[in-house]
Amino acid sequence: MHIGIDARLTYYRVGGISTYIREMIKALEVLDTTHQYTILHSRKARENLSPRFRRFNLWTPSHNRIERLALAVELTRLRLDVLHSTDYIPPLWGAKRYVISVHDLTFLHYPQFLTRDSRRYYNDQIRAAVNQADHILTLSKASKRDIVQLLGVPADKISVQWCGVDSTFRPLPIDVVERTRCELELPPTFILFVGTFEPRKNIAGLINAYQLLRARWKDAPPLVLVGKRGWMFEETMAHIEASGLRDHILWRENVAHESLPAVYNAASVLVMPSHYEGFGLPPLEAMACGTITVVSSRSSLPEVVGDVGHTVNPDDQAAIADALHHALTDDVWRTTMRARGLERAKIFTWERTARIALDAYHTVMNTR
Repeated sequence: MHIGIDARLTYYRVGGISTYIREMIKALEVLDTTHQYTILHSRKARENLSPRFRRFNLWTPSHNRIERLALAVELTRLRLDVLHSTDYIPPLWGAKRYVISVHDLTFLHYPQFLTRDSRRYYNDQIRAAVNQADHILTLSKASKRDIVQLLGVPADKISVQWCGVDSTFRPLPIDVVERTRCELELPPTFILFVGTFEPRKNIAGLINAYQLLRARWKDAPPLVLVGKRGWMFEETMAHIEASGLRDHILWRENVAHESLPAVYNAASVLVMPSHYEGFGLPPLEAMACGTITVVSSRSSLPEVVGDVGHTVNPDDQAAIADALHHALTDDVWRTTMRARGLERAKIFTWERTARIALDAYHTVMNTR
């Protein structure tokens, strides 16, 4: 087979879908020596995602108004057997078969959390995308249920493809952790959030919960927000100012990926009270580092953490505060959760992610 993988989004974004694309390609390089692969890059991208697979530069940018047509024209010359559209929306044509990744349906559940352009791109095209696809990959059982229920897609057309965790996310020596702590000016003890600063992540709810925590525990450790600015970042900052806790809420933007394992190791607890997540890499990365987790009880997050840490209603700020207090103060429970988290993280591998993608490529070429 000649397989094309759309990797243009890696030029425009970091984390999330871009991590999924990078790691899956890396794993496929090792796993599959039989088929021919072409990695589709933005022409502006300097990064080469694969030393072994062919690179093909595209002029069509991600999320362009005429992307489906323009991309189809560019791909015609490649004569692809399978095109894997890793960011939901395939071109109108350009391959014999189509596999698409539908990471989640946030835009249907919570359209208010997206920009107008994002709502136009996803909401207006998702039904056509799932109808055109020969097979759909999604990152959790929760997202699969959503695709079946909200879009009417047959369950057997969808494969659940959990993400993996990089081997760099692991318990680290104290000196390595302390070096990163000093470089990033992090406090000795802290509560950690990792992700884009945007409404879907429920940062406003987290700040309110942190206020409640400090009201009952004056010595509660600082809250450190690690990530990059997203939509409505100004509102997030205004909420921090209004909370009166600016001195206790720190943010660190664009922390290098290489530093994240040490940041997780340094944290006392990771909190992710999102309204919705297609998968949720930070809790998995935290568990792999031996860090306790407090996550939302919605969408995919309970599926990721299993019986590790606390799962809480993201709308119940008192429950979030209670979970954080327990996670920070019960040393016996912390020891048990740390061990459970390390064991659970072992079942999530990028090799498994890539193998499920490869099975999908074979499936679509062996049907019809």
